[in-house]
Amino acid sequence: MTKSFELTRGTLPLLISMPHPGTALTESIAAGLTSRGHRLEDTDWHIPKLYQNIRELGASTLVAGYSRYVVDLNRPVDDKPLYNTATTGLFTDIFFDGEPLFIPEGQPNQTEKTQILSSVWKPYHDALAAELKRLRDKFGYVLLWDAHSIRSVVPRLFEGRLPDLNFGTADGSSCDPGLGQVLLQCCEHPPEEVPQYSHVLNGRFKGGYITRHYGNPEQNIHAIQLEIAQCIYMDEETFVWQSDDAAKVQRLLQALVTTALGWGKHHYQ
Repeated sequence: MTKSFELTRGTLPLLISMPHPGTALTESIAAGLTSRGHRLEDTDWHIPKLYQNIRELGASTLVAGYSRYVVDLNRPVDDKPLYNTATTGLFTDIFFDGEPLFIPEGQPNQTEKTQILSSVWKPYHDALAAELKRLRDKFGYVLLWDAHSIRSVVPRLFEGRLPDLNFGTADGSSCDPGLGQVLLQCCEHPPEEVPQYSHVLNGRFKGGYITRHYGNPEQNIHAIQLEIAQCIYMDEETFVWQSDDAAKVQRLLQALVTTALGWGKHHYQ
């Protein structure tokens, strides 16, 4: 049986949450998907690999095991919409482009949804909350980094091509404003041999449920979401990892995380 998550406890005041790289399906979901659905194309492909060097630095990591087609861990249990624009819900029945995800009568019933919430959604969030508490108790503060990626062109969700790096802080409410600013400055001055990727703060993606729910600067929990355009590290059509491109993104991610940790050390010294 697939684990709902994998938690690695680190030694830094930093937790990297990865709610959408999972590819496992429950039996009922697998039976109900269209043939296209089995490609799992809306997965946040390769995110654990992209952040591997960050884990090696000492970050805690929380990685989902199940696909977002089973349940979206970055949505609230009441499924209240997070955006006024087009999006997908807790139990999505469509692809990002709006096409049906399930064959007729293939969607999970309410009993199955209730079981999924208790066996997949709740354990992930219980582990997330507990690890944030552990780190904050140990260090006095904690940084929560919600790690995502998405195709660079999804007309139903946004116009044109998405910026390479999309930071979200719930319009400044999920972390101290200074943290967002130092991350933008890091993007403006990337490490040697790393391109200056296009970037935005609180653009189309302002942070999902995880960022908005757990981010609480007044309680010394600073949450930020990073949505990366997949074209800068992989082939978006075949989902294949592109080593040279990915290595550059990894170097920038390490610089960004180091910058965030430096901000935290200075802010709480």
